[in-house]
Amino acid sequence: MSVILLGVETSCDETSAAVVEDGVIVRSNIIASQVDLHRKFGGVVPEIASRRHLEGINPVLQEALAEAGVTFRDLHGVAVTYGPGLAGALLVGLMAAKTVAFALDIPLIGVNHLEAHIHANFLIEPNLSFPVLCLVVSGGHTDLVFISRLGDYRLLGRTRDDAAGEAFDKVARVLGLGYPGGPQVERLARDGNPEHLFFPRAYLEENTHDFSFSGLKTAVINYLEKSRREGREVNLADVAAGFQQAVVDVLVDKVLAAAEVHRPARILLAGGVAANRTLAKALKERAAAAGFAGTVPPPAFCTDNAAMVACAGYYRYLRGGFSPLTLNAAPGLGMGCG
Repeated sequence: MSVILLGVETSCDETSAAVVEDGVIVRSNIIASQVDLHRKFGGVVPEIASRRHLEGINPVLQEALAEAGVTFRDLHGVAVTYGPGLAGALLVGLMAAKTVAFALDIPLIGVNHLEAHIHANFLIEPNLSFPVLCLVVSGGHTDLVFISRLGDYRLLGRTRDDAAGEAFDKVARVLGLGYPGGPQVERLARDGNPEHLFFPRAYLEENTHDFSFSGLKTAVINYLEKSRREGREVNLADVAAGFQQAVVDVLVDKVLAAAEVHRPARILLAGGVAANRTLAKALKERAAAAGFAGTVPPPAFCTDNAAMVACAGYYRYLRGGFSPLTLNAAPGLGMGCG
């Protein structure tokens, strides 16, 4: 018998619900984005995000069920992101999921948001061989994770300061670009020469798999300020291209170095920054040249969505990894925690 799960995702500024069958058949994946709402503030305002989730969660749930052609009674469980993320936003999704689970007497499955991003890869490659190495890169996280088998995560490295996506957003701001910053920088970089301006790459001490992007961000800011003080014309496209290339070089170099040590069967990319085409192309090409297969989810599964939550929840469902109805939001939840 097929297992049909409802997925719920409200960790930041997307209200999303999805119906996924047997962990891989996406029957619906509804995403109500708040980008336009937050754009005028230059970033996500937590209180506004929470209120919009409250307004949107029921219509999104209904639309997900209708598009999937199922009713609440057809569900075998409900998977929901409980962390990390914005506390108020997480609570909206949790309350909705708990209500469904309690009313229908079906399992509640709490899902780590970072684990969900990793599982986006299973939506396109359901028969992945283990072990795998996954780079989870987003606005709030840059984690390098070794997965020996489902549910067994080992954090090899993480950012010590800014996440890669956070650096993209901050550089976009100083370049006068709109929100969200990552896609804006990538778009501008297409018209620039990544070799015209060289920005520093922080590889840290030898043999570490950790990342650091705060120095790179500062170098871009200093270059812009110095150029303007001296009255020199700045080619913003070259700045964007040079910055992006520096981020990509460090991410890919670190992943390949870790792959040489741990010899995974496949290298995965996950998280919102995985939608960056320059990064995805570089990682797949470098992985192939080094003899590793690489997988990158399509952009729709890179950004926050409930299908990846339901996918991760499905494998927890098979292991009996159910959560109590007392499950609370965990805004600071890390990789490998729960």
